[in-house]
Amino acid sequence: MIDHVENPGVEYYSPAKKIGELLAEQFKKNPYFYFFSPDETTSNRFGSVFSAEKRAWGDLARENWDLPAGPDGRIVEMLSENVLFSVMTGHLMNGEQAMMGSYEAFLPIITSQILQHLKFVKQSREVEWREALPAVNLLSTSTCWRQDHNGFTHQSPALISTLLTLPTNLCNCLFPVDDVAAETAFNFMLASRDVVNLTTFNKNEMPRYIDSRHAAFQYENGGASVYEFASDENPDFVMTAAGDVQTTETLEAMKILRRDLPGVKLKFVGINALSYRAIGTTDNKLSKSRFEELYTADKPIIASFHGYPETLAAIFENYTARGRVRVHGFNEEGSTTTPFEMLRKNAASRYDIAADVAKVLGRTKLVEKYYDLLNENHATAVKFGEDLIK
Repeated sequence: MIDHVENPGVEYYSPAKKIGELLAEQFKKNPYFYFFSPDETTSNRFGSVFSAEKRAWGDLARENWDLPAGPDGRIVEMLSENVLFSVMTGHLMNGEQAMMGSYEAFLPIITSQILQHLKFVKQSREVEWREALPAVNLLSTSTCWRQDHNGFTHQSPALISTLLTLPTNLCNCLFPVDDVAAETAFNFMLASRDVVNLTTFNKNEMPRYIDSRHAAFQYENGGASVYEFASDENPDFVMTAAGDVQTTETLEAMKILRRDLPGVKLKFVGINALSYRAIGTTDNKLSKSRFEELYTADKPIIASFHGYPETLAAIFENYTARGRVRVHGFNEEGSTTTPFEMLRKNAASRYDIAADVAKVLGRTKLVEKYYDLLNENHATAVKFGEDLIK
């Protein structure tokens, strides 16, 4: 539990490492808990699990540098998401807990299997004697926004869009903003029944923004909350984000705007969960009245999303007029490039976000300034392989 964050955005921690520690704790608490993963457990920063449990491994040869392994190991690694998902759902149907982790771009491989499992869950809910099953909990990391060494093939948030369009309303897409929120998401996943939870987060170190009470508050109040430390009263614009990288870029954009447009008032709303047609989870969706409290009745909304912008835009249409919201996100532009260049290529950087506010206010020269800075970063990244803007 983190009771207080003294300086939001200053200290950095890895959400993935926190999840790894929590998985290790779960292995110690629950002798029937399993973790399924392709050969990516350590590369996804879940390595703490090996302090508590062994990799499943038969009587095959082992090297002295191998991680702990044995025939009774409960960390199941195999380079086949399809096989892993099948075995995991069988375990869940026995009423026992499990989780599965993978690179974000490879989880869509199991889309059809997820859909079939959801059909089973939907029908089983109609059978009185069937007990609720532990949730399918998918840990999605090595995300599109931080794949500078793998490139375009490893950049795809497509599973998010698929799950959010399913009218069965049995899917939660969770976006913990930092390591503290990742722990709250982990506990939510363990407590869930008869749903699929897709939790997306960064394996690299990210700024810590909120405390444990704030993270829990989001789940209890429709999946969104105001970040008071970054917000003004009676805002002229409402800034919002779903995703850890997107939150950082939006908050940095707000700093830029406060420097360049000191009279403009800004409010930040963080989104930690999305479900079918709504902000929030399947059982606790953000109401329209609560939406208006958070986002005001009519102020322009500038949004940033981890996935495809159309996906979040469609959800916002259930709350307010389409023309009121501008959404940034992954536009299917990728490469083996630097982190900030990845944002620039998809018009999702802090300067792209700040430019939206400047455009609404008719500040043409400021817009040009921001795009000049983006072009300078591009030139530096191409020439030196490093970002000018950190």
